[in-house]
Amino acid sequence: MSQHIAKPRTTAVILAGGTGQRVGLSIPKQLLKIAGKAVIEHTLATFEKADSIDDIIVLMAPGYVPDIEKIVAKAGFAKVARVIEGGSTRNETTERAIAALGEGLAEGEDRNVLFHDAVRPLLSQRVIDDCVTALERYQAVDVAIPSADTIIVTRTHGEDGEFITEIPDRSRLRRGQTPQAFKLSTIRRAYEVAAGDPNFQATDDCSVVLKYLPDVPIHVVAGDEYNMKVTQPVDVFIADKLFQLASTAAPEQVSEEAYRQLLTGRTMVVFGGSYGIGKDIAELAESYGATVYALGRSTTGTHVENPEEVDDALSKAYGETGRIDYVVNTAGVLRIGKLAETDNATIEEALKVNYLAPVQIARSAYKYLAETKGQLLLYTSSSYTRGRAEYSLYSSTKAAMVNLTQALSDEWAGDGVRVNCINPERTATPMRTKAFGQEPTGSLLSSEAVARTSLDVLLSELTGHVIDVRQQDPTAGAAQATEFEQALAAVLDRQDGV
Repeated sequence: MSQHIAKPRTTAVILAGGTGQRVGLSIPKQLLKIAGKAVIEHTLATFEKADSIDDIIVLMAPGYVPDIEKIVAKAGFAKVARVIEGGSTRNETTERAIAALGEGLAEGEDRNVLFHDAVRPLLSQRVIDDCVTALERYQAVDVAIPSADTIIVTRTHGEDGEFITEIPDRSRLRRGQTPQAFKLSTIRRAYEVAAGDPNFQATDDCSVVLKYLPDVPIHVVAGDEYNMKVTQPVDVFIADKLFQLASTAAPEQVSEEAYRQLLTGRTMVVFGGSYGIGKDIAELAESYGATVYALGRSTTGTHVENPEEVDDALSKAYGETGRIDYVVNTAGVLRIGKLAETDNATIEEALKVNYLAPVQIARSAYKYLAETKGQLLLYTSSSYTRGRAEYSLYSSTKAAMVNLTQALSDEWAGDGVRVNCINPERTATPMRTKAFGQEPTGSLLSSEAVARTSLDVLLSELTGHVIDVRQQDPTAGAAQATEFEQALAAVLDRQDGV
């Protein structure tokens, strides 16, 4: 009879011993805020939600351990087991981590360990999972991407400056990233051998294995361009923009039976439910057993820009069903024209309907959603990434919806209330037809497709995300394109939307 072998425990070690000198800071760069959170908080959140990671250890710059402990406590990172003060060098910090990982291990017991730079906050779940999977076969794993730049080797000749001495074959060159993953026994053994070398010095852990355990093959997992390291001042700016523009793929659709199980007995309130996407969401949710209140100016006489009417609508739904699980706002107005030529009434209408109304809906819905651990779903436009001429009011208010989503998702996380934002590409709705007239068949996304994705998001555990809905992948046909290239293509695609 074959004996079951338990999977080894997998620990992520976050190396956060660096300082902020190169980015001109008086604090460690991992405590710098990007997209509203400390860099290291983004990094920890990625490993916290990784199914393949069992626990996390943080090695923090001397004197800043309490700062990390506060971040961990406030964010509720349950996987963070310890926060330890790092050493004066990268090698010393790794050695401290190895010692901590070995505590409490039974004789002959091993574990997987992933060493990751705290200042790489854009790491993907795919890379983490690939590293852990690779450790089922290999003892050491690195993450790398092809070099897009030609690498040159130079030599300095006195006051004449640098001269090229060699240009290596770029096809074989890779840019190393993290995590670097190992069997604990392997990386421990490498450092034990290295300790006998009086000249030992290394800037990464794979190089230690390569030099001191030359018989151990180091497997390479494909990284991605997003997994950048925040080191220089320009990196801070780029990372912040990437977080700002980041969007999330729609969750997978569940079965018809699952829709019914999840929605039967639930209450949904849809503002802007008279027509278009809102009407389709309402009808879809109702078909699966939800009690739906589809509210709109032309059907129920509900004006979203009137806070009293919003309060009354939510109070009525709660009074009749005893709960509100989902609040959706698809209401909006699209007014196109040059701002200098726009009258006050039009400006006021755009701000009231597109901005103030969602704010009031969110404020009124909070107490009901906190009871059910429910979700608020808002809508933006593909023009939120860059305002365009004659769309100043619409684009700016839609950009505000993204910011409102991100802010409220953080603000309400402790109460279990989720907040997300749908970003559909150009969609066939009465509002769009009124603004642009009839457009070629097939050039627009159907409102039914957006409604279906909206329902999937409402039933998911996502929060704080912008979910793109497109007719097709803008990089279709480019199977080898990197995730970063796809993201750039997606951003460019948005510029043409409304």
